[in-house]
Formats: sequence, C-alpha cells, structure tokens
Amino acid sequence: MADFDTNETMMTVRQLISRQSITAIARGALVMLTAGTLGIAQTAVANAQSSSVPIVRDAEIEALVTDYATPIINAAGLGKHAIKIVLVNNPSFNAFVDGRRIFINTGALLQAETPNEIIGVLAHETGHLAGGHQFQLREQIANAKTMAVVASLIGMGAVVGGAAAGAKGLSQAGMGVAMGAPEVAMRSLLNYQRTEEMAADRSAVTYLASTGQSVKGMLTTFERFSNALSLTGTRMDPYRISHPMPRERIANLETLARASRYFDKTDSPALQQRHDLMRGKIAAYTGSGASVMQTFRKDPKNIGARYGDAIATYLNGSSQSALSKIDALIKEQPKNPYFQEIRGEILLKQNKAQDAANAFQKASALDPRKSGLIRMSYGRALMLTGTPANLKMSIDEIKASIGRDRESPAGYGYLAQAYGQMGDMVRSDLASAEEKYYSGKIQEAQIFATRAQRGLKSGTPEWIQAQDIISAKRK
Repeated sequence: MADFDTNETMMTVRQLISRQSITAIARGALVMLTAGTLGIAQTAVANAQSSSVPIVRDAEIEALVTDYATPIINAAGLGKHAIKIVLVNNPSFNAFVDGRRIFINTGALLQAETPNEIIGVLAHETGHLAGGHQFQLREQIANAKTMAVVASLIGMGAVVGGAAAGAKGLSQAGMGVAMGAPEVAMRSLLNYQRTEEMAADRSAVTYLASTGQSVKGMLTTFERFSNALSLTGTRMDPYRISHPMPRERIANLETLARASRYFDKTDSPALQQRHDLMRGKIAAYTGSGASVMQTFRKDPKNIGARYGDAIATYLNGSSQSALSKIDALIKEQPKNPYFQEIRGEILLKQNKAQDAANAFQKASALDPRKSGLIRMSYGRALMLTGTPANLKMSIDEIKASIGRDRESPAGYGYLAQAYGQMGDMVRSDLASAEEKYYSGKIQEAQIFATRAQRGLKSGTPEWIQAQDIISAKRK
C-alpha cells in the first residue's frame, strides 16, 4: 500500500519487522526457517492489512472526485482498468491506493481550497497504480522480513555458539547482530519507499502536463506538510520515514513544475464552485455550523458556505429553517440535483414522505450520472409512504439502485423493508441476507439465507443467490 502521508506506512513497517517480533521468531527456530516461522511472519502481514477503513458514500462528492480523477487515470493508461475512487471518513490530509482503488480522506477534500490541490493528490496516487508500486512494495516487505530474520538467526546462532565455547565477546557480538537486524531491514525498506514516492511525484507531473493542468496544487500540498512539521517543532530522521521530507519534494518538483506552460493555469469557476459546495457539505456533516463558518471565513457569502449552513441547520434539528435555506439555493440553481437530494432528506425528517419522494425523483431526473444512491433514496421515500402502488415502485427503484451499486448494504436493507411491508417474507429474508453479507456479518447472513431458501424453488436464480451466501467462507 502506498500512501500520500508519512505516518501510517511507518506504523505498518514497524509492525512487520519490529525488533520484538523478529526476536520471537528467532527464538523459535535457531537453525533454519521452518514453515511455522514463515506462518508467523505472514500473520503479521495479514494483521497489518486487515484494519477497517470507515467508508463514506455521497453521490455529489463521488461524482466530483471521479471527474477530477478520470482525465488523470486516462493519461496514465489505466482507463480500461475500472479504477474506483473511495471516500474515507478521516479528518487527516491523506490518500492511498490498494488494488484498483484510490482512497482519499474527507479531511483532504475539506482542507484543499482548490480542485487542483486534490487533482495533484490523485495524480500522485495514480502514479503508484501505474507503476505497480503496491505489488513491488509487498515484494520488498517480504525481502526485508527475510533479511531481518536471517540476520537475526545468524546473530542468535553466534550467541549460542559463543556461550557454548565460553567466548563472551562472540556472544555479545551475536546479540548485536540479532538486535540490529530489524533496524537494517527497516531502513532498507523505507529507502525503497522513498524512491517510489519520488517516482510517483514525477509521474504525477507528467499526467498533469498531458491533461493541461498545473502542478501548483501539488506544491501547495507539500508546503502544507512542511508548515505542519515546522509548527510541531518535530525533528525527523530522514532515513527513518517512508516519504521524502516535504522540502525535498518541493525542491525536486519546483523546476519541473515551473517549466510547464500550465503552471499558472487556474481551475474553472464552475469547477471551483463544485469544489466549494463539496467542502461546505463535508464541513457540515463532519463538524457543525461553526466548522462551515471556519472553512469559509475568508468568503462567508460563498455558495459553499450557504450550502453547508443549510445542511448544518438540518442536522441541528431546525428542519423548517433548513428547508427555507435549501429552497433559496434551488431558486438560484434549479438544475442542481444535489440541492433536490438534500431537500428530500429534510422533508423525510419532517415525515413528509410523498413530498420527499417528489424531491428525490427530481434529483434523479436532473442527475447526469444517474447515481444509484439517489435512486435508493427515492425508493426509500416511496416505501415510507406506505401506499401499495408506491411500494411496488419502491421495490423497482431500490432494485435499480442495487443494479448500479451491488455492494451497498443500505440498498438491501431498504429492499428487505419494502418486501416485508408487502408481506413477501421470503424475499425480505433474502434481501436481509445480502445486507448482512455486504456488512461483513457472514454468520447472520447465512441464517437469513437459509430461512429464505426454504421458500424458494430449487435451482432458480434467487435460490442460487441464497446458496452462494450459505456457502460463503465455509473454508
């Protein structure tokens, strides 16, 4: 995994080749690397990669960040690889890649004042994907572990041999080798990672130039990191971090950046406005009205500030005031689908399900991407009206939303409710099984799937769907 920040990778490296874990391995096998030893090391890798990531879903933000990333991904030759952008609910300025996904923190989206700053981050992460860095890094981690283990075994062997021969100096030297092995392995791995980061920076410059965009946003980001380090007063050993120091990155990029004819190019007003709206929404949902005001303290009348204020007002429980504020924005931008989406959420809070359904229907009609998330909200509002005609439409809409986003637990949850209201408990159980499955609750999913399967005809697609869940992770 390659990330834009310095902290998380360092923690992973320490977990993988910590002095304590290597010593424990060495004690278990002084003579040779056994299968058990390799198993212990591999478990460390699994543990480091298994931490959960809090994912955020939002049609508006996903559409914007995808628009930022698509030209860059195409420039890198990855347009046919179905690269997915994933939003992470984390306040830090960070991004990373894994598989064919680019993860970006909401903190980065909130702190970046211009689209170009985020586009620079995405260009850097795309450089990691195009360079295959995550796969090469895994090989380097394996090499580092092997180097550390072998050196530790040699050192521990010298300890045993020295003790047997009564050579105190040899025993002490052997212990020094054993204790120093993880440090050598870690420094080697970190040096490799710093090389990868510089390669990703250079690739990002190439992608930005080929898409006619400035590198200035990347320099702004590195200035932010440098200032943060200066404010903390932290002194860092440049050989013990996974990324080059921010000042070093700026020095390496500035000449290339200023040589580009696009260096002084700015984002279009329309794109900047979408960026401001995104920041207002994130500030409201992750903070409060005060957070929105702080974000737009330089421009309190910005449309992003007013949008964030409307959302914060709604979240604070003042739904009627929020409705007035969002209606004013709709009057200003009648074709904005996301204003209608928020309007629908406010109306649901007022228990006006039919009015909410109408708002979501307008949002879906205006949405050029036909987001599954908006259609899911439309289906949910129809379901909450409770009328038989709307229930049937609700199921159709929710199923359509799932068709566009098959791994959405919420969609299956609403589908289970709709089928339950119609009295179709078999399909309600099957939808509940899917909801539990995609929430990672496999045992509960299998209980619902087993119950649903009893009411389904053997061999039908729905029966097979239930069987797939029943059989999941049995090994």
